[in-house]
Amino acid sequence: MPELPEVETFVKSLTSGGMTGSPILNRPILFASLYWEKTLAAQDAGDFTAWFVGKSVAEVTRRGKYLMLRIDDRFLLIHLRMSGDLRTVPATGAIGRHDRFSLTFVDGERLVFRDPRKFGRIWLTQGPETILAKLGVEPLSGALTADYLRVGFTKSARPVKSLLLDQGFIAGLGNIYTDEALFRAGIHPQTPANRVAGLGIERIEALRRAIQDTLSEGIRRNGASFDWVYRGGDFQNYFSVYGKKGESCPRCGAEIERIVVGQRGTHFCPRCQPPLI
Repeated sequence: MPELPEVETFVKSLTSGGMTGSPILNRPILFASLYWEKTLAAQDAGDFTAWFVGKSVAEVTRRGKYLMLRIDDRFLLIHLRMSGDLRTVPATGAIGRHDRFSLTFVDGERLVFRDPRKFGRIWLTQGPETILAKLGVEPLSGALTADYLRVGFTKSARPVKSLLLDQGFIAGLGNIYTDEALFRAGIHPQTPANRVAGLGIERIEALRRAIQDTLSEGIRRNGASFDWVYRGGDFQNYFSVYGKKGESCPRCGAEIERIVVGQRGTHFCPRCQPPLI
C-alpha cells in the first residue's frame, strides 16, 4: 500500500509532471468516466460524471494517505489503498481492465485511476473535513512533537508499532516507514506504548526525529517501489530492516528477524532493538 512518501510523490508528479506522466493542473476536462461503481464511495454533486465537464484541477494536495484534487468548489479525494495507481495516458488508448475512473482532458490525454484489487475509493465533496476528521496529526508538521507522542503513548498499552500505524493517531505512516523509524530509534516494535512513554522524553524525541527523517528521506527518493503496482522510487534500496529477514543488520551485523505485530509483518534487529524486560 502506498504510504505518505509515495502519496506525496503522486502529488508532486500530478502537479509538475513525473512518474504519473503529464501534470494535470488547469487542463479543461472534456468528460469523466466511472467504470466500476463501487469505486465511488460518496459524492454530493448530483450527476457525478457530468459535474466535471468544463472544469479543471486547480490544486493537488495530500492529507495522510488521501490525495486531494481541488476542482471548482469541490474536492476529489482519492485513497489508493492496496493497488491504486494514477497515470496520464493518451485518450485514444483502450480502457484497461483495471481502470476504475478517469478524467479525459480537452487536449487529448486522460488521467486514469487503475486499481486491480478494487480496494481504492474516491469521493467528491464540498466538505472534505467530514471524511478526514478522524485522521491524526501530519507526521511532518509541527504538530508531531515529543510531547504529543508521550501523551498518546501514556494512554495506550498497545504495541508501539500498532499505535504508530493507527491513522487516528498519526496520518500517513504505514508498515515500511514505521519499521524503519523504529529501527533508527532503537525501539522494539512490540514494546507497549506506555512502556515507551516511560523511557523518557529524550528517547521519545529520538523516535519523533526518526519518524520525520525516515519519511523525509522517502520523499526525497520518490518513495519505495515495493510491489507490482507502485514504480518510480528507489527508497527500497536504502531499507535497513524492512523486507530484510535473515540478512545482516547494517549497524551491528545481527540477523534481521521478522515477527507479526497486530497482523502486520514486522522487521527489526534483535540486538539494536532489544525488548524491554
